[in-house]
Amino acid sequence: MMPANRRPTLLPLGVPTLRCALAAVFAVQVSFALGANSPKPDVLAVNLADLTLEQLSNIEVTSVSKRSERLADAAASVYVISADDIRRSGATTLPEALRLAPNLQVARADANQFAISARGFASVLANKMLVLIDGRTVYSPLFSGVFWEAQSIMLEDVERIEVISGPGATLWGSNAVNGVINILTRGAKDTQGTLVAAGGGNDEKGGAIRHGLVLPNGGSLRLYGKYSEQSHTSDASRAEIRDASRLWQGGFRADWDAEPQSASSVRALTLHGDVYSNVIDQAPSPALRRVSGANVLGRWIHNLGNDATLKMQAYFERTERKQPGSIDEKLDTFDLDVQHGFRPIPDHTLMWGFAYRRQIDRVENLNIPAFALSPASRTLDLASVFLQDEVSIWPNLNLTAGIKFERNDFTGWEYLPNVRVGWKPTTGQLVWGAVSRTVRAPSRIDREIFLPGIPPSSIVNGGPNFVSEVAAVYELGYRVQPSAALNWSVTAYHHNFDRLRSLEPGPAGPMFDNRIEGTVNGIETWAAYRLTDSWRVRAGFVKQKQLFRVQPGATAIGGTAALGNDPEFWWTLGSAIDFFDNFEFDVSARRVGSLPNPQVPAYTAVDARLGWKFRRDFELSLRASNLSDPRHAEWGVAPGRAEIERSLFVKLLWRM
Repeated sequence: MMPANRRPTLLPLGVPTLRCALAAVFAVQVSFALGANSPKPDVLAVNLADLTLEQLSNIEVTSVSKRSERLADAAASVYVISADDIRRSGATTLPEALRLAPNLQVARADANQFAISARGFASVLANKMLVLIDGRTVYSPLFSGVFWEAQSIMLEDVERIEVISGPGATLWGSNAVNGVINILTRGAKDTQGTLVAAGGGNDEKGGAIRHGLVLPNGGSLRLYGKYSEQSHTSDASRAEIRDASRLWQGGFRADWDAEPQSASSVRALTLHGDVYSNVIDQAPSPALRRVSGANVLGRWIHNLGNDATLKMQAYFERTERKQPGSIDEKLDTFDLDVQHGFRPIPDHTLMWGFAYRRQIDRVENLNIPAFALSPASRTLDLASVFLQDEVSIWPNLNLTAGIKFERNDFTGWEYLPNVRVGWKPTTGQLVWGAVSRTVRAPSRIDREIFLPGIPPSSIVNGGPNFVSEVAAVYELGYRVQPSAALNWSVTAYHHNFDRLRSLEPGPAGPMFDNRIEGTVNGIETWAAYRLTDSWRVRAGFVKQKQLFRVQPGATAIGGTAALGNDPEFWWTLGSAIDFFDNFEFDVSARRVGSLPNPQVPAYTAVDARLGWKFRRDFELSLRASNLSDPRHAEWGVAPGRAEIERSLFVKLLWRM
């Protein structure tokens, strides 16, 4: 009999068998693609249109300049994950969807936690990536980062995900050091009717329902609810790691496009909110980790005419975290953001704005002899003002210069300048360069953590003089679409870091300080190519080199390993094909280099999805994950770390 702590796994594939299987898959795709040039019915027309490279270049992105611009014109290393990309990947969680961005490194630590980063410093507590969901900053003041187990959205509602690798601090503020992930959902008018999704497999199961309807006065509303369960992962000995979870979430979005007040004045209003709860098993404690919260956001946009726009946004969010043996935390966030864009003179687009955020963080220390935050509770204020000017120097040469001044309670005022240049030597080409200064402001852990929680704290003390980490960033990029079937992007970057966090001897024990410096150099590139009307392939590659050193006279207890754990390279390949009018077949592969400290072996993961649209409103799909090996580790310390197993997931999607 199978032990109680074991789950059934799929039979492992031997290497020769795997090679034959992959070769057969490739051959089948070629044969289907070469015979799939006949016109398609409308059931597939929308999906194919979503994937045309011409449309991809013309997608409007907002993350680079905080206004709508064509992806082909954006002077930054930005990759866009479309709604159809997500659907065809078979992703069921937001971190899985982010694997589609070749400029992101996504490592799964267990059933719920992920280490997601760009350009280094990977950690489950990564603190140099800024993440936004529909304009709401997903941010914990505990460590300046994201608790991914608390972030869930209905993926069927996502319009696109804009992923910038590189700094975005001038517009988005501190902590946008190495990148910005901007997740945008569809307007309520684009999600009318009812959608039901349900699926299950050997590692997870869940379902979701969404309903959209028309409101009076030109408004639209959607309501949604979802539920999901993640099974326990297991370690190399097949022993269960008690990390299963059960999540439910619901919410709404309402949009009103008001009638124009005049021929040049249009107003729009958006209201949306979510409520969620995630209950997670946590070994060795018999108690459960509970993460819950709610938020509500309002956004008002007034198009004033003559290329002038006024935007006001405010939101409130309450999050609660009950971590057995550690802390109970309640965090209230109030955020206000105002921006105004206009053209004072020809060839100049000026944008300015201000923002204010108050976070009331109330912590109950549950295990003071071992761990404590002191003071237990704190109110944090963040205020900023920014100014940016985009100048058209010549018809094919644009200059963007901006600066943000931001004040936090730990270090006072910080300045965040940025200069970008974009040059179009010919149609379909963009050469761009950027120079930026960005900072990672201190978190509560940097200043206020103590281990043990009662003096003397002989392991770690928060550093009362810990200041912001600083980076000067230089980027040079090239984006080209030489034909309707091919586009390609490449970026070289150099990050020069100063005042990185270190652990130094102190009179009361080791304390956090800023005594590490160094560089991260790399190149990131990706391309997409349409072989036929029904077959598209994509590829991406990142190579980076980190060199950190302890400043003269410093000790840096533990060295530089605590900064993050990153591979020197990773690559991705993907293929998407339509055949027999109503079938889709997608294959993706990624190779991730080894992690140095703690050591995690390099691995290759191959995923595949087969989708069948047997009616215009009904879709059945089968996703197989990790076909290349029965299990592998992506993060953590051996021998107790989680190993990600091969899995199957069947999904039904019904639109009414």
